[in-house]
Amino acid sequence: MRHLLAAAAIIAFAGTSATAAPPKLSPAEHDATHAMFEHVIDIPTVIGRHNVPQMAQYVADQFKAAGFPAADIHVLPYHTGSATQGEDDTAALIVRWRAAGTPKAKPIMLMGHMDVVEAKRDDWSVDPFKMIEKDHYYYGRGSIDMKDGIVAITQAMIDLRKTGFKPTRDIVVLFTGDEETNGIGAKNGATQWLDLLGHPEYGLNADGGGGGFNPDGTPAGFTLQTAEKTYADYTFTVHNRGGHSSKPRKDNAIYSLAHALDKLEAYRFTPMMNETTRAYFEGRQKTEKGPLGDAMRRWLANPNDGQAADIIEASDSEVGLTRTRCVATRLFGGHANNALPQLAQARINCRIFPGVDPNAVKAELEKIVNDPEVQVTREDDNVASLASPLRPDVTAAYTHAVQALHPGMPVFPEMSTGASDARPFRVAGIPVYGASGGWIVVPTDERAHGRDERLPVQSLYDNVVHFEMMLQDLAGK
Repeated sequence: MRHLLAAAAIIAFAGTSATAAPPKLSPAEHDATHAMFEHVIDIPTVIGRHNVPQMAQYVADQFKAAGFPAADIHVLPYHTGSATQGEDDTAALIVRWRAAGTPKAKPIMLMGHMDVVEAKRDDWSVDPFKMIEKDHYYYGRGSIDMKDGIVAITQAMIDLRKTGFKPTRDIVVLFTGDEETNGIGAKNGATQWLDLLGHPEYGLNADGGGGGFNPDGTPAGFTLQTAEKTYADYTFTVHNRGGHSSKPRKDNAIYSLAHALDKLEAYRFTPMMNETTRAYFEGRQKTEKGPLGDAMRRWLANPNDGQAADIIEASDSEVGLTRTRCVATRLFGGHANNALPQLAQARINCRIFPGVDPNAVKAELEKIVNDPEVQVTREDDNVASLASPLRPDVTAAYTHAVQALHPGMPVFPEMSTGASDARPFRVAGIPVYGASGGWIVVPTDERAHGRDERLPVQSLYDNVVHFEMMLQDLAGK
C-alpha cells in the first residue's frame, strides 16, 4: 500500500516553517542513491518470480559495505502462499544499528516492503522493470510503492554512519517481501522475529505518509499516517435446489443474492471518530467552504449527527474516513444457461474502522441481509487494526523534516483506508507511523499499482534527507 496524500487539506501540526536553505545530499551521496535505486527497480520483485531474496541480499550487501556488522544483518527466507494470492519464495531483511553502552530507550524500527505488484510491458509506455529517467521523473514499477522508501532508509543510515553519527538508541530495519500479497513477513516480524528487532518502542513506516504539490506548484500537504483500516473479506452464499429454466420459481439463488446486495448497497455503518480523524477534520473544516465544510463543523460539534457524517462520507475526497465501509467486489452464480442456479456467491470486501472486531462486522452483515437463505462467512482471520497515538516526539520530528525541506508545507495526520505492514505491529501494541518524506504532483502522479508509475527525481533525494533528519531528531542526543 502507498497513499502519499489522502486529500489536499491544510492541517498544521505544531511547529514553524523553516527559513534556512533546505539540506541536500552531497554529490557522492546523490550518486550512491541513484545507483541503488536503479538497481532495485531493475529487479522484478513480483510474486511468483522468486526475486525478493536477490533484492534483500543486495540491500544487505550495501549495509555490510558501509561497515554495519555482518552479525547484525539478517536475510530471512520464508515461503508465502494462498489459494487467492499465489505463492512465492521470498525473504525479509533485518538490520540492527546498535547504540553504544546501554540505551535508555527501546529501538526505533524503520519499515518497508521490497515486493511490488505485477506490471506488463504491453500496458506501459516504457519497460516497467527498467528504471528510466525522463522529464524530471524516474519511471519504474515500485518507484513510489515503495522502493524509493527502501532506498531512502538504507542510504540515510549509510550516510549518517559515514558522518560519525552515533545513535543513542538502537535503530532496526525490517524490510519484508510480501506486503502486496499475504503479509506474512509483517506477521512474523510482530511475533517470531521480535527478538531480532529488539522489541521496538515504535516504528516509522516508509510505506505511508508522504505528501504532494498541486499542478501549479502550490503545496497540497504532507501526511503522517497514524491509523489504517482493517482489511477483511466476507462471502455471501445462497444455495438452491435448482431446476429447469423453463419452469422458474420464486425462490432463485441469484435473485436472493441480488436482494442481499441491494440491502448492503443502501446500508451505512455507524459513523465513528478517533484521535487521528478528529485532528484531521478539525484541520479540514478550517479551510473547507460550503456544505462539506459545514458538515464537518456540525459533526465535530456533535459526533452523533449522522446526517452530517453522511454528507462527509459522500465526498470523493473523504470517502471511507467516517466509518466502516463494505462493498461487493466479485460475483459467481449458476452452472448452465438453461438451469435454475443452485449456487450464487458474492465476495464482500470491507475496510473496517480501527478497533472494530471483524467478527462484529460479520454479525452486522448478517443483520443487514436479514435472510436465512443467505449465508455470510469470513474469508480471513485478520484481527482489528489499532490506531497509533499522536506522539509529540514523532509528530515534531516529522514536521521538522518536512518543513526544513519544504518551507511552509502543511502537515497533518491521516487514517489510511487501505492496509500495510503496520497492522500486525499495531495489533501487538507497537505503534507505527507512516512517515515517508516522498512527494508527488497530485493527482497526475498517483500511479501506484498502475500504468507508468513514476516518481519526481527530486523526491527520491529529499526522502533520504528526510529520514536522516528524523533519525537525528529521534535517535540523536
